Amino acid sequence: MPKPGFKSLTLSEAVYDKFNQTYQKNKGELTLKGVNSFSGYVTYLLEDVMKKDKTFARYAPKLEKVSVDSDRIILKDNIKNRIAEVAIQNNELYCLLCEEKNCVHIGYVFGLPDVYEVLNSKGIKQAK
Repeated sequence: MPKPGFKSLTLSEAVYDKFNQTYQKNKGELTLKGVNSFSGYVTYLLEDVMKKDKTFARYAPKLEKVSVDSDRIILKDNIKNRIAEVAIQNNELYCLLCEEKNCVHIGYVFGLPDVYEVLNSKGIKQAK
């Protein structure tokens, strides 16, 4: 039984092992972010996904992914009725439509799981 105020969650061993392995590998870095346990790590991941889903719910009807290349992402901005090109420049994302490094188009790109994986592998992090 979990402590009062908590709920338990059942995961397959394979899923548990994968997440725990990642947690153990990144424990030091996660501690700096205030994540001090495996349970805290899973909560941190779920909160991150919920935040991205909230962003998608807000902007998804307005923005659409058109294509992804190795160094650029093309989006359709249905509000401006324009095409937005987000390019990788100097190991950062840059929106050619807004001429900014931090706009709704860049935030949307970081919310695309397939694009986020590629950006993360190149060491490109979302601006705070």
